[in-house]
Amino acid sequence: MNDPMSFDLAHLDFMALALALLVGLALGCFFFGGLWVTVNRGMKSARPALWFFGSLILRTGVAIGGFLLVCRDDWARWLVCLLGFTIARFFVKGWTERRDAAAAADERELPHAP
Repeated sequence: MNDPMSFDLAHLDFMALALALLVGLALGCFFFGGLWVTVNRGMKSARPALWFFGSLILRTGVAIGGFLLVCRDDWARWLVCLLGFTIARFFVKGWTERRDAAAAADERELPHAP
């Protein structure tokens, strides 16, 4: 009964929930990171509507497809995957704020002629 190669149902459930959390984090990073890229590129583009609409379709399609693929009909996986998706929003927000602050500091410190 204590065979190390045997898995019981609790281990499988834990692994499925851990996978759902990781997938939720990845989908959230893709979704919110893609939103940040879209806003930065779209504001500088001659065709911002194409950037915003295309990005909306791509990001939403990937996120929903990923949720459906991983979670299927298990409410606990949906909950954990959405939790990972939401946590990723805060990771991406912190990363983009630091990146934007560094870019703003670089613009302020332009070299001047002597």
